[in-house]
Amino acid sequence: MARIAGVNLPESKRIQIGLTYIFGIGRSRSTQILKVASVELDRKVRELTEEELARIRQVIQDQGRVEGDLRKEVQLNIKRLMDIGCYRGLRHRKGLPVRGQRTHTNARTRKGPRKMGGIRKK
Repeated sequence: MARIAGVNLPESKRIQIGLTYIFGIGRSRSTQILKVASVELDRKVRELTEEELARIRQVIQDQGRVEGDLRKEVQLNIKRLMDIGCYRGLRHRKGLPVRGQRTHTNARTRKGPRKMGGIRKK
């Protein structure tokens, strides 16, 4: 089982897709990592040798933050916005959409389930 940056990669998927299971790595970054590590994009995760996995781990470690460090940095950025009291920070604090979406309808993902207190029977 291939384990990179504390994440178990799915064995049946191509390595290019498998790397996207790591927080902070998308399709373009995984392609870039594999080019630097000189690993073919079409190989399955289970077909990789330990040497190739070591090269991939080394490239990821050299390129920057992923998983825990990146999650921590994102949370600290959100906390900073809330502490300084800017508009985005207030929206985070209230649990509302941050990037200008409408809230009259929709926005249920951020607002949670509907409150049924507003509707009364006569």
